[in-house]
Amino acid sequence: MNENNTKSIWKVIGASSMGTLIEWYDFFIFGSLSIVISTKFFPAENPTAAFLSTLATFAAGFVVRPFGALFFGRLGDIIGRKYTFMVTLMLMGGATFLIGCIPSYESIGFWAPLLVLILRLLQGLALGGEYGGAATYVAEHAPLGQRGYWTSWIQTTATFGLFISLVVILLTKGFLSESQFDSWGWRIPFLLSLVMVYVSYLIRKKMKESPEFSKAKAEGKTSTNPLKESFGNRYNLKFVLLALFGAAMGQGVVWYTGQFYSMSFMKTVMHLQSDQADTILGIALLLGTPFFVVFGWLSDKVGRKWIMLGGMLLAVLTYRPIYESMYQLSNAEQKVKVNETTEVPRGPQSTETISITKTQYEDQTEVTRTSMIHQSGNLKGQPMTKTTVHLAGKNYMLLVLLIFIQVIYITMVYGPIAAFLVELFPVKIRYTSMSLPYHVGNGIFGGLLPAVSTYLTTNAEASNTPQFYLAGLWYPIIIAIVCFIIGSIYINNKSTPPTHE
Repeated sequence: MNENNTKSIWKVIGASSMGTLIEWYDFFIFGSLSIVISTKFFPAENPTAAFLSTLATFAAGFVVRPFGALFFGRLGDIIGRKYTFMVTLMLMGGATFLIGCIPSYESIGFWAPLLVLILRLLQGLALGGEYGGAATYVAEHAPLGQRGYWTSWIQTTATFGLFISLVVILLTKGFLSESQFDSWGWRIPFLLSLVMVYVSYLIRKKMKESPEFSKAKAEGKTSTNPLKESFGNRYNLKFVLLALFGAAMGQGVVWYTGQFYSMSFMKTVMHLQSDQADTILGIALLLGTPFFVVFGWLSDKVGRKWIMLGGMLLAVLTYRPIYESMYQLSNAEQKVKVNETTEVPRGPQSTETISITKTQYEDQTEVTRTSMIHQSGNLKGQPMTKTTVHLAGKNYMLLVLLIFIQVIYITMVYGPIAAFLVELFPVKIRYTSMSLPYHVGNGIFGGLLPAVSTYLTTNAEASNTPQFYLAGLWYPIIIAIVCFIIGSIYINNKSTPPTHE
């Protein structure tokens, strides 16, 4: 590539990545604040049910992504890549902003979760059209033989989007008191979206259409019915199914295990302080993100197949030991106690009794248990215990390492996949054909993971199952191993698989 071409593609990546990063930020804010949201938009009588309902609403945004892929993919293959993901950007930003405006469940009752669900579905539809457009747009500007490297920059946007969502939340918490954040401060990350989307819109507005699509359009080779040509053609449908069951579904569960289930596990199973869990995940993401580009570049040299499948296999073999180690870091039964203090303050007019027990352990782990016994209302006689764990020293660093290892698996499966999907399909139906398997794999197989895995873990704990905390891992392990087997047999390892017209 000469200097002018290099500058040109960096402009393309910068403009595409900025918009995609902001869309991922919008999408992930909901997941990052899921515990807080569960107390605002759902009935508070049953915290576990409220949290599961929030995860289900979170998952709903993923489930509709394939429909967004079909709708916007069709538009992208007919009218162009640029204009389609301009629309998805505005739809995503508007929905995120409005979530920050919805009154609480206490104010408007069941309208609150209903409105959140509707806006979450709109987010999912928008994201279904965004990723395929951005990946296709960058790939169609990249030289042959370098698509893995250049498209891997787009792959970093999802992780950076999550990272920035965590940073914005931590900064907001830092400037506000705990009561202020809980009361209204949690809305700020949602409302900020409007400003970022507007900036991204101005940047994307100056972009030109991709050269490959422009050439196809000028020659009259664009598709008039992308859906029929993508899925009605048996030859092309075979590649769509291979992309889904041989790559995308395994990539989806590895990605969401490392980024979302790990966060949920730290907060709800290990009982880590929310801020500490967010910080640990943020550090691991920041350290791991450059490896998207490393593995994207490497896939241009050695092929996409074994890098992606290797990440899946490593995840299958090591998830249980990793999560066992994570759990033991906060497991008080395995620790030597140093000291313990107990306080029993009383609430106003003796309507409730709150007992606080702080225990310090030899390895610098601190566990705080707060028990509340309400003496009035529906909760009479039902003590509620909240446990919070704070790690320090080597335990803190070890947890960062365990999350970082999972992020490396993510970079292996996700770094090369955009180039892999783009190269499977011809220009005239590329947006539609690649978007569907990607969003089914990530939106359905991956998006359902936090809710399914949390449900499995909760059931196992209620049944007093030994190692209940590992029960949620069966879902990603089974999906990843099935995908590994199919991919091993049927995927071609050439860096540029033969396209088909």
